[in-house]
Amino acid sequence: MGEIDDAIERADREGFTREPPKTLPARINYLLRQLGSAKAVAAELGVTADSVNRYRRGARKHPPQEIAARIDAAVRSRWQPVVRRRRRRQAASTGGITVETRARFGYTAPVGTTDDGRFRRLTVHLPAAYAQRLFDARDAGAGDQELRRIIAEGFKDIYFRDGGTRADELSDVAINDIDYLDLEF
Repeated sequence: MGEIDDAIERADREGFTREPPKTLPARINYLLRQLGSAKAVAAELGVTADSVNRYRRGARKHPPQEIAARIDAAVRSRWQPVVRRRRRRQAASTGGITVETRARFGYTAPVGTTDDGRFRRLTVHLPAAYAQRLFDARDAGAGDQELRRIIAEGFKDIYFRDGGTRADELSDVAINDIDYLDLEF
């Protein structure tokens, strides 16, 4: 996963209406319901099916920290799929997304202007069309570079060109180095 994928996942988690299971047996039982078998859960977590069953029964109460993090990530990535879909659909149809980032932006501009990339801290609300493109690309398995290109295009249109009222000569914007990036929808 890339930085943009991580940001989308964090934004999804902010919309949960209930907290995911907290205890280890409850988390394992949730994964068993979602994946269907101890073997499938074991493959997801990188442990044996026997370990999954021990966690479920409570015979093993404290998994190694790395395994505990994998269990938490697996549960959170599957938690409340209907809520996630509803929030994404709303962002893609009417709400749009807000992108807050500190990144190095590079751009192509005409001769006589500076195209020197520099770090900027920006918070920009992108319209629903960009949210739709971002979610569609992510669902189609696009890589981080493609997702960056979509967000950079939104920044070009909304922030740098101000909806077409300035910087008409600006032809390309790229996000080169991301210090942090957060999404809200």
